[in-house]
Amino acid sequence: MTQFGRPVPFAAWGRIERGAYPMARPRFAGDLPGLFSAKERPGHVLGVGLGRSYGDSCLNNGGGLIAMDGLDRLIEIDKPGLVLRAQAGLSIGKALEALTQRGLTLPVLPGTRFATLGGAVANDVHGKNHALAGTFGRWVRRIGLVRSDGRTLSLAPGDAEGLFAATIGGLGLTGLIAWVEVGLNALDSDDVEIEDIPFETLADYYALMADHAGKAHRVAWIDCTHPGRGIFTHGTPARDEPGARHKTPPGPRFSVPFDGPGFLLNRFSLSLFNKLYRSLKARDGLRRMHYARFHFPLDSIGGWNRLYGGRGFRQYQCAVPKAVAREAVMEILNAVKKAGDGAFLAVLKEFGPLESPGLLSFPLEGSTLALDFRNRGQKTLALLETLDRIVLNAGGRIYPAKDGRVSAQTFQEMYPQWRALEALRDPAIRSDFWARATGMAR
Repeated sequence: MTQFGRPVPFAAWGRIERGAYPMARPRFAGDLPGLFSAKERPGHVLGVGLGRSYGDSCLNNGGGLIAMDGLDRLIEIDKPGLVLRAQAGLSIGKALEALTQRGLTLPVLPGTRFATLGGAVANDVHGKNHALAGTFGRWVRRIGLVRSDGRTLSLAPGDAEGLFAATIGGLGLTGLIAWVEVGLNALDSDDVEIEDIPFETLADYYALMADHAGKAHRVAWIDCTHPGRGIFTHGTPARDEPGARHKTPPGPRFSVPFDGPGFLLNRFSLSLFNKLYRSLKARDGLRRMHYARFHFPLDSIGGWNRLYGGRGFRQYQCAVPKAVAREAVMEILNAVKKAGDGAFLAVLKEFGPLESPGLLSFPLEGSTLALDFRNRGQKTLALLETLDRIVLNAGGRIYPAKDGRVSAQTFQEMYPQWRALEALRDPAIRSDFWARATGMAR
């Protein structure tokens, strides 16, 4: 039987929030119920995947963690029915390797191949094609959930308790996700046909979004040294002749072997990076790129989070409603520039009108902006609180999977439905994020 071991270090991807936790590593789904009743269970527990959550939604100080990545088996690929069933610890990348060989793909892909299927459900992840496909949760058919009361459930949309909706986007708080059944799309090619188009103003960006509304994937890189300037990229799955050879996904081009020095990232290096990046992306016409390079660009650098140094970094991702998006995004970018340090990664996308199925799903129709900031302590926290006020005033919200510091008051204003999730939360499960964001005693 799987047991909880001695505390081991575990850090969020932003490398600010971290701790040492008693860890259980189940290899079989049948081990999961026993972890709730284990004599040595360290109080509350939390299931975790591959640790790509940026903040404290994957941490559980005073309790234990259950590493789900050992439950990574494919159960069934139904090609005629376009359905995948797999254990929750299977990564997006490993799932795609099996699917693309069969001419299939997941309809929604997050920004890293190292998210697990269970994590994709728990955070109701989105991709660059939200306007056409919605969130990952819209494609989920069934969820296998293990609760601490001894029940092993097979959840489908519209279940009587409402646990399906609570589990999608529910941050892993409703139970241990054992397996996932998700719909698929057919795939003609491993490549994506893309085009990069520079723009000078946010008005240009929104015009490009409208002009390319029929494209499957749309995203923009933003130059925070010149708010409103950037590069718009659209992509469409390429078409190959039947029987074209499957390509092995490319690995990292290089890895970061140590923490970046504190002086590496500053306003001068930011300005230089933005100029260089813009010049490299200013290519004319369409070109082809492997899906892994297009959907998971940062995975090309192993351990890229170490570039921000030993103090780590914070990612801030927000969504603001369509009616006020242009003004709110510009206000955020101006606030970032005024703060003096800038964001070293800034990505702007659009969410479409397709409703997310989860109680706490993040997307809403409008714009979503993701910003990475090196950790400057209180200066960074003060900037993010300023951004919170802008987002709140716009009627928007932040992404819990990326957060490690929002106040309970702000979170509850952004997500008034949090009480419904709390009512369905498994009483044996909690996280540092949920304790902080709901005012729960740790």
